[in-house]
Amino acid sequence: MQPFFASNATSVTRRLTLKASVILGAAVIAGLPIFAAPAAHPDTTGWENLIAPDLSNVDMPAGSWEMKDGVLVAKTHDTIWTQKSYSNFILDLEFKVAKESNSGVFLRSGNTKDVLAALEVQVHESQDGALYGMVGAIYNAQPPSKPMQKPVGEWNRYTITCNDNKLSLIFNGEEVWNIDLNNWKEPHQNPDGTKNKFAVALKDFARKGPIGLQGLHGKALAPVWYRNIKIKEIK
Repeated sequence: MQPFFASNATSVTRRLTLKASVILGAAVIAGLPIFAAPAAHPDTTGWENLIAPDLSNVDMPAGSWEMKDGVLVAKTHDTIWTQKSYSNFILDLEFKVAKESNSGVFLRSGNTKDVLAALEVQVHESQDGALYGMVGAIYNAQPPSKPMQKPVGEWNRYTITCNDNKLSLIFNGEEVWNIDLNNWKEPHQNPDGTKNKFAVALKDFARKGPIGLQGLHGKALAPVWYRNIKIKEIK
């Protein structure tokens, strides 16, 4: 067996480093994404709270939402919006629904006065009557690949990644969609041929904006509870 000296190890390390640099450079030149969305729910230790415990970093009508013992719940139909705008990030949260609950997570809103100016990840007991209105869907645009919701009264978990035109959702441990907004090329048209309500093609949606949680919604006005709402920005 040929002896293996420290100089050999240094040479191997240099070759591997050079190879990695070449691959990374080729990816950048080709316009390929360097960041990969997480394949499982992440460890959020050290992440920022999206919403401060005292609600000091949000926009909402007074009294419309309440934070108690780390659990956020709506008291009215009003959406709670972050004061800060976000571009590229991983958002991790848990939610629990009641019978007939209807809520959602709004992403990078271009106009907080218009619910169709932001992508909405549906939060439901099951679904509503709209196209792609089920829990885990992007409202009116993208269904989940499979139903992953837990029964009423149990906590569910979302990990939502937004990185420029690439978005993905891990729902209770399973990736249920991983999409490219650039595939939504026309207003009122989804890539699968179905029609949507959006007057602007999703490829042209804002890539930076506040994040919101929808208040009491639907006929029943049933509550939804949120907790452990953590965010990590992608630099």
